[in-house]
Formats: sequence, structure tokens, C-alpha cells
Amino acid sequence: MRVLISGASGLVGTELQKQLLALGHTPVVLVRRPATKANELEWNPSKGQLDATALEDIDAVVNLAGATTGILPWTKKYKEELIQSRLDSTRTIVQAIAKTKNKPKVLISGSASGIYGDTGENLLVETAPRGEGFLADLASAWEREAMKAPSGVRVVLVRTTMVLSRELGALGRLLPIIRAGVGGKLGNGKQWWAWISLPDEARAIIHLINTPSASGPYNLTAPEPATCKQMVKALGKELKRPTLIPVPAFALKIAFREGAQELLLCSQKMSAARLLATGFVFEHPTLQSACQWVTRS
Repeated sequence: MRVLISGASGLVGTELQKQLLALGHTPVVLVRRPATKANELEWNPSKGQLDATALEDIDAVVNLAGATTGILPWTKKYKEELIQSRLDSTRTIVQAIAKTKNKPKVLISGSASGIYGDTGENLLVETAPRGEGFLADLASAWEREAMKAPSGVRVVLVRTTMVLSRELGALGRLLPIIRAGVGGKLGNGKQWWAWISLPDEARAIIHLINTPSASGPYNLTAPEPATCKQMVKALGKELKRPTLIPVPAFALKIAFREGAQELLLCSQKMSAARLLATGFVFEHPTLQSACQWVTRS
């Protein structure tokens, strides 16, 4: 199977390539420079440029391109980049697929848990209404572009949550603080943080590629929900470090403004039921198993 990947150099894209290769598949990566390798394909999403003929032998497309939301605070200029990087890339891919005679069977397109907004204690399934806020608007617009794919191409929207990795991603800043023994809950720590391990994120994407009945949105989240306080405590336990120094909500809001509320203090208790119903088996289904993997090299 030949799988075209945008955002291939990112955290999830890199892991996805690794797993595809291990399974004997061929990842083909989109690059924004002249292609220098056989598995590279040049494109320019800001100009809508992607050679449709190069997609003739592609079996599946995984669209992960988009500027990271983790750079805080979000300036007006950077918010525009967050929007355009996602919409331009998705629009360019969909238009190229539409021009292709031998179309890929499936488009796996990125989305995010932010589409639900702050929902407190509510358990979120994929039919939950769109929330409020910048991230909800961003994810909703991103999904709409993907759904413009031509008929005959199965579209799966992967609503990604906090991806736990050993070095990068959401824990890239938090882990060193906990290792130093000066970590703690953010705000009151009661907010629900949807999460998934990096290996399971990539495994779920490959699983959805290979599940013909899968279409529409899927929460890519582990089946065991956790609050911010529970996650910080679990990481501290595995690292044998105290997690007694909280970061007040007001300090986060001063430092990170809008992003603090939407990323760090926002509560999202997400259900993995729809993904589990497809037969997917998690490698790290519990917070303990994920934290053990994260903290052991």
C-alpha cells in the first residue's frame, strides 16, 4: 500500500512513516522543496500546487499538515497561519484528488478535539455539537474542507487529542518540569484532558485506513479519561518526583491569554467508543500504561 502523507515531518507523521515501513507499506511524503528522494513529492499548498498525476498510484492519503497550536500566546498573525495552513493544505489535496483518474480509496484528514470546546463533565461522542471558541471554529472549517472530497473517496476525520510522547508534543515542556520535581496541576486540575499515546495515534490512523466501513469523525483518544491532576500525578509517580507545585489559572491566562483557556484549562472528557467499535485495540489503554511508556526510554 502506498500512503501519501502531508505533515510527514511532524510528531505523528514521523511515527506514522515508521509504522507503515515496519508493516511493509510505502509512505510517500509531501515536501515544500524540490523532491530529492523517490518517496518524496513536491507541493505548495499556499499556492494550491500539487501534481494530480502523481497521485495515480496512491492507495490512501493522510492529511496532517498544519501549524502547531502549541506556540503560545496566539497572535492575530499566528492565528491566521493556524487557519490557512490547515485550509490551504486540505483544499490543495482535495482538489488534486478530484483531478485524479485512479483516485485513492480513502482520505484520512486531521481534525482536533478542540471542535467540542469546553464541555466540563460531559462525555463527548462524535455526534456532540460543535463548541465555541477559536479552536472549535478552526477544526470545524478544517473538517468542512476535507468533506469536499469527491464521491467514491472515503473520508475519515481524526479528531486528535493530547498526543503523549517521550520528547515532543504536549509533554515536551511538562515532562522536564516534573523530572525537576517542580511540577503540579494547572489551574484547579479538575479539567479533563483527552489523551492518546503516540504509537496508538499512528496505529489508529493505519487501522482506519484498513477499515472499509470507517468514515466520518473519530475521536482518537484512549478509553480511560483523565483529569489534568490525575495525569500530572501519574507522570510524577512513574518518575518518582513530587507534583505539589500548582500553576494558578490566572498566571496561565496572563502568560498565554486565549490559548491558556482553550488548550490548558479547557475540559474535554472524550469517548473512544466509536473507535473501539471498529475493532481497534489500544497498546496503551490506561493512563498508567501510557505514563510507563512515556517515562521509560
